[in-house]
Amino acid sequence: QVQLVESGGGLVQAGGSLRLSCAASGRTFSSAVMGWFRQAPGKEREIVATINWSGGNPYYTDTVKGRFTISRDNAKNTWYLQMNSLKPEDTAVYYCYARSIRTSTTYWGQGTQVTVSS
Repeated sequence: QVQLVESGGGLVQAGGSLRLSCAASGRTFSSAVMGWFRQAPGKEREIVATINWSGGNPYYTDTVKGRFTISRDNAKNTWYLQMNSLKPEDTAVYYCYARSIRTSTTYWGQGTQVTVSS
């Protein structure tokens, strides 16, 4: 059974940093796109950042460019979202995901709360 487990969320003041981790178990994502979505209260889930299985082609939504960095560690089957210069509008539940390129099957983590106070 595939599981994605997020960690690293919490409460931080504006301008601060957090690092989210997503640890996968049950399979190795050797050919997949991994990334992060977020959902703020009353809003739709939106994509934040993605990266492919080789660590290339990082994508960032415009609102986080220059502040967030996505990376992965194949040996640990884990990917990360380094979030710097956090703003109150970054407050949301952050979900990690992985989508198999071959089958398009998508796996989701349970979500981790990030709260940025002003």
